[in-house]
Amino acid sequence: MSQLSTLKPRSIHIAIMALGGQGGGVLVDWIVSLAEHAGWTAQATSVAGVAQRTGATIYYIELVEPTPGQAPVLALMAVPGDVDVLIAAELMEAGRAVERGLVTPGRTTVVASSHRIFAIQEKMVSGNGIADSAQVLDIVRREARHLVMADMQALAESQGSVISASLFGALAGSGALPFTLAEFEAVVERSGVGVKPSRAALRAGAAVARSAAPPDPPADPMHTAPRPLPATAASAQLQPLLERIRAAFPRPAWDWLGEGLARVVDYQDAAYGGEYLDHVARLLAADADAADGQVAIEAARWVAVAMSYDDVIRVADLKTRAERSARLRREVAAGADDVVGSEEYFHPRMEEVMGLLPRRLADWLDGSPRLRDWLAARLNRGRRIRTHTLRGHLQLHLVAGLRRWRRSSRRHAEELGHLQAWLAEVQQVLPHDRALALELLRCRRLVKGYSDTHARGSSRFDRLLRAARELRGRADAGPALGALREAALRDAEGQALSERLQTLGLAP
Repeated sequence: MSQLSTLKPRSIHIAIMALGGQGGGVLVDWIVSLAEHAGWTAQATSVAGVAQRTGATIYYIELVEPTPGQAPVLALMAVPGDVDVLIAAELMEAGRAVERGLVTPGRTTVVASSHRIFAIQEKMVSGNGIADSAQVLDIVRREARHLVMADMQALAESQGSVISASLFGALAGSGALPFTLAEFEAVVERSGVGVKPSRAALRAGAAVARSAAPPDPPADPMHTAPRPLPATAASAQLQPLLERIRAAFPRPAWDWLGEGLARVVDYQDAAYGGEYLDHVARLLAADADAADGQVAIEAARWVAVAMSYDDVIRVADLKTRAERSARLRREVAAGADDVVGSEEYFHPRMEEVMGLLPRRLADWLDGSPRLRDWLAARLNRGRRIRTHTLRGHLQLHLVAGLRRWRRSSRRHAEELGHLQAWLAEVQQVLPHDRALALELLRCRRLVKGYSDTHARGSSRFDRLLRAARELRGRADAGPALGALREAALRDAEGQALSERLQTLGLAP
């Protein structure tokens, strides 16, 4: 038996987990070409994932050293405990590989990118559904025999290439395969497509693999410090508002107020920014401890969110901005002479269309159900708009131009009424129970998006306002409302909120 085992040819088992558009298939072809050109036997298979980031495609490659006169029999799927190299094109996919048993301590070399592409499960949570990147990184580091990790996406983009090239280079630099860097580069040259940038990304990935330690995990966007006030907000038009912040608001809140001001001015105009500061100032007037900035910071954040609500005008505005077009070109690595097209899907409901109308006209249509139904049959349908064409761009540009009349629309009147009722509630509570007032401000986190998403969030928000009234006078009112908010953010069905209400003895 021992003599037979010494005759067994060396084999290397490689699993690759990549999302759509990350070039996983190209990476597989390169590895197969690399091995076959050196005389090895190579076989590649794949199990496709599903769309919208609910799963990655898993590629499996078996490499067998030259076996003259013999044809090895190779497996079709990666087997837990039998993978030598795991390549993950995103941090959480490396974590999934560990969960699947594809990473074995003492055996598996992991080559992975540290950047994040959020999964549908993370995006659909009403609150912060982002998985703990630090925890995943710790698990991968513990389970891997050797870990090579860096932001391979950013590395590739810096060389004008794609992530498959930087991962291929990191694989070369890891030493996990018995081939030289020159042989890796020759594969790229033989491909004949994007040779120069791909070779540059390959070399950069190899250099990182030789020298870099595992990076810190991506920062949690819910706990990052506020960004400095954007340069565009430093215009002469906004200087009086910025001076007002410095003169009339506590120092700890300046950065937050500057960020909120930039957001609402970008959303509407400078006068809207003045209204934003008015709202925050009225709350501070009712706060006996305003100097510490706690109320100002929470108000700066959530009043800005409430005033820059999502509507059709905002969506059209964002999709027609030059910086978005530039970002799309960067993402697809388009050259200066390349034509990049984009197609947007819109399905505005009659409610969104009515929200754009002046309030009196919308109320009149509500009183004419036959006319409204006739309009709904013609408007309530999906549309595909090619925004890279003149016609498509002008359609969205026209909708975005309705911003100047936004204040007279039904939707704005509804949002303004909701905002005023919420802030009046906070202002009334603030002198008596500061902790409860702060939690009331944070409850605005529930309201986001538009259409059904906005309706669900608003319904839960209103339910928490009622709960706050029931909790007044209780010593634990603030923490109790905070617990209700977290429960409301926990699941889309609202089961956690119902259970928490019952636990606190509040009406469902």
